[in-house]
Amino acid sequence: MSNSPSAKDPATPNASSPERPEDEKLPPRLLFVYGLQHILTMYAGAVAPALVIGSAAGIANDPAAMGILVSGALLVAGIATLMQSVGHRRISAQMPIVVACSFVPVSAITSLAAGESGENLPVAFGASLVAGVFALCVTPFFGQLIRFFPPVVTGTIITVIGVSLMPVAADWILEDESVEPSAPLSNMALAGVTLAIVLLGSRVLPGIWGRLSVLFGLLLGTLVAIPFGMADFSGVGEADTIFNPTSLFYFGAPQFEVNAIITMSIIMLVVLTEGASHIIAVGEITGSKVDAKRISAGLRADVSGSILGPIFSASPTSSFAQNIGLLALTKIRSRYVVATGAGILLVLGLFPVLGGVMAAIPSPVLGGAGLVLFGSVAASGIKTLAKVDLNDNLNLVLVSSAIGVAIVPLAYPTFYEELPETAEMIAHSGIIGAALVAIVLNICFNVIGRRPEADLPTEIDKEDISSAGPGEAKYTDHAGATYRDEGSSEPSGGDR
Repeated sequence: MSNSPSAKDPATPNASSPERPEDEKLPPRLLFVYGLQHILTMYAGAVAPALVIGSAAGIANDPAAMGILVSGALLVAGIATLMQSVGHRRISAQMPIVVACSFVPVSAITSLAAGESGENLPVAFGASLVAGVFALCVTPFFGQLIRFFPPVVTGTIITVIGVSLMPVAADWILEDESVEPSAPLSNMALAGVTLAIVLLGSRVLPGIWGRLSVLFGLLLGTLVAIPFGMADFSGVGEADTIFNPTSLFYFGAPQFEVNAIITMSIIMLVVLTEGASHIIAVGEITGSKVDAKRISAGLRADVSGSILGPIFSASPTSSFAQNIGLLALTKIRSRYVVATGAGILLVLGLFPVLGGVMAAIPSPVLGGAGLVLFGSVAASGIKTLAKVDLNDNLNLVLVSSAIGVAIVPLAYPTFYEELPETAEMIAHSGIIGAALVAIVLNICFNVIGRRPEADLPTEIDKEDISSAGPGEAKYTDHAGATYRDEGSSEPSGGDR
């Protein structure tokens, strides 16, 4: 039986669906299971920065302090995700976007926080706070970037986002270093079983059940791991039952040092660039309209965690690319699903013992599901690039150059290690590199270097002729925008 949408599928839009696909409302039971699927997908990535920072700060052996970092990360993620999905339109993209602690600033924060017993964490959190305010002030500028994102640029960036996430899935599969030397084979086997469950569920389960294939893969993969000792639930009993309000500012009031603030502010520009790319990618996948105001509002929600973070001992936040893959795979576009997931994050943060259960999901299980999720992001980018005329050599050069720049740090992680630390951090992000190359080349090729109107393509495919109205013709320009009425300069589909 196929999982193709049917008229009886309650998750499938119908004649009564809202004008904006992201505003679709589903039954409560579906909101919960789809929201849970989002949280299971991103949980490991959401708490990983806290674990890395805690280790660098010298509190890895202090369960109470580490619990504060993890709970704080979940609470801030829940608040920011709730704001992003159902907040006011001036401070929210109102889209199905999950926000959590970003990995981009982790390297800088670990260097600022390095020490014993968390003594330097107030400096890191103070820098994050000021950098968050700075980022909030420059969001209007980043919102204007939408004009530089025609299909040839967005398709390239979305493809790169998916490809850049593949090493994350690989790291999840081979992450556990405490097992025997032969463990990588068992890890790969467990990841393969999870992947098979996801694929089988997508193929044979009907309607909404097929869309839950990732959730089934994570749950059944964990059950398979238990008899082989690959799922460890021992930490559940060690976790605190409930978050203590006295834990606010647990490591002390934020401290402000100029050099640390400058470093974090520069890094927040990278976070904003990546966040803008994610918002555009979600808009492309869900079919939602994205304009400059919406990007600016979404980025305000993205960086809200940087301002709230010091209160809960959490690091800066950004939108999560992992969940973009889930949107592409399930086709569930409702922002209320993600808002429900935000509620789950808040519960997990307030009751750390529940977070301990979530943390028991083996990394190879997450990696197996991640292969499908991240591949779905790349496939969505390829789908967008299908709208672009790649017979045009300039478009081909743009796409190939941007993807090439993105692949270099993935294939050769030490390629940029001779650069200054801040520059290396920016260059090492394949997503940022690809975005900058694609935007600059699009400006050079299709804006500054746009061919005169007389040189625009005059040959029209038979399919284009048949779809045009009487006396109309249409063609596609370099950047992938479609035009009607030969000689007109107005796009027909609002592609640009």
